Formats: sequence, structure tokens, C-alpha cells
Amino acid sequence: MQYIIVLLISLLTLPTARADNHEPKIKKVCTKQTDAKTKKEKEVCKTIKIHKKLEGTKIPDGKK
Repeated sequence: MQYIIVLLISLLTLPTARADNHEPKIKKVCTKQTDAKTKKEKEVCKTIKIHKKLEGTKIPDGKK
């Protein structure tokens, strides 16, 4: 009976634990640009996604 309760609890918490590991973070980046015609400075903002960088093995150098 205890094993069934532990199994049910682990199955219910598993999807929520994995959900936020794969979603990218969102960051707002603003830069100032000058307009060529009016010579006025305006601020341009963009929303970018930041993904987690995966670490891998180093690519071996080619034959020399």
C-alpha cells in the first residue's frame, strides 16, 4: 500500500519538475538608434529568448 502511494505522488510531481527545464528565458533588450532623416535618437526594444547552453565534447583538430 505504501508503494502505491509513493508511486502516485512521484507520477503526479514528475511532469511539473520537467516542464521548466526546457523552456527558454525571455529577456527584453533595448538599444538607441539615430534616425538618418530626422537626426533624432529613438529607442528600439526587442524580446529575445535565451536558451540553456548545452555542454559537449571538444571537436578534435584535423590532421596537420
